[in-house]
Amino acid sequence: MKKGKKLYEGKAKIVYAAPDSGLAIQHFKDHATAFNNLKKSTIEGKGVLNNRISEHILTSLEGIGIKTHLVKRINMREQLIKLVDIIPIEFIIRNIATGSITKRLGIKDGTILDRPLIEFCYKDDDLGDPLIAKEHILAFNWATATELDWITEQCFRINDFMQGMFRGVGIKLVDFKLEFGKTRTGKKQIILADEISPDTCRLWDIDSDEKLDKDRFRKDLGNLIPAYKEVAKRLNILHELTNISELKFNKPTSIKLKKK
Repeated sequence: MKKGKKLYEGKAKIVYAAPDSGLAIQHFKDHATAFNNLKKSTIEGKGVLNNRISEHILTSLEGIGIKTHLVKRINMREQLIKLVDIIPIEFIIRNIATGSITKRLGIKDGTILDRPLIEFCYKDDDLGDPLIAKEHILAFNWATATELDWITEQCFRINDFMQGMFRGVGIKLVDFKLEFGKTRTGKKQIILADEISPDTCRLWDIDSDEKLDKDRFRKDLGNLIPAYKEVAKRLNILHELTNISELKFNKPTSIKLKKK
């Protein structure tokens, strides 16, 4: 499919115009970033894995009635998506306390929460994606009260489904980020956008707590590619990515998990 002009470039993806109105082509890059782009690197093959893992998860969510921007995967690195205007909020769903929340509130890392917690962050890299309250969203018209209530409900539905999906393959869904946007054509509809992958989720092995996500890059825990491939393997989609020239790595193809 022929790509049109570049519409947007972020840290991990590029969005191009598609031939059809209302659609776009999303290209997954091999860039890895952390701490609001203060730490960065290029990791060969990361985009290929994230493309396939995200497609798998979004397609699974569509199966339970969650509307997403995904139309189809075009190739190893690109998806055809519905063009949306992103709501400038990152919705963070937490099942286990780790990362920034432990530093902000002095909570012991790994604390299992009694119920899922949702946090809102204003989507602005220059400001460091600051934590905000519901009142900020309403005051600055980033979403209406009705829209925010609906999105929050969707977040918890997605969390319930994904927890079960990952638990079934021996992975804890610790926390993850979601983004939503409004379609540009026809009736303006809010749908799930961006991606869901080991870049946007914290995923721990259910027995060892081994990190299978971008924390391997953030915390210098070792090459993240074997961890991402382990996630794809457990989701039973890794076999689709074998013998691909873009997935030639010097490191082992699967992560060796530590035993407690």
